[in-house]
Amino acid sequence: MKTYSFDEVKDRYLGKEGTAERDAYENELRLDLIGEAIKQARKDRNLTQAQLGELVGVKKAQISKIENNLTDARFETILKVFRALNAKINFNVVLLNQNMDLA
Repeated sequence: MKTYSFDEVKDRYLGKEGTAERDAYENELRLDLIGEAIKQARKDRNLTQAQLGELVGVKKAQISKIENNLTDARFETILKVFRALNAKINFNVVLLNQNMDLA
């Protein structure tokens, strides 16, 4: 029986890195991780979704949607949520080695 790495499976079923399908998958996965981090931090702070929403200035439903990756929340809202949770935020930006066409 042949075994496959996770990267090989993703390449086969989602497409190679850089394809639209693969990029969409990777972006969705990252948003899922952000939502899970918010949910865990909220629970660690013993806050309900409604209480966190009050701190941020949004409704409970918005917090639920962010935690469950059901919305494309504004970046500003995500930052407000983490600030309300007194969480340190780190972003890692990697510039790809690609030529840019400035027409």
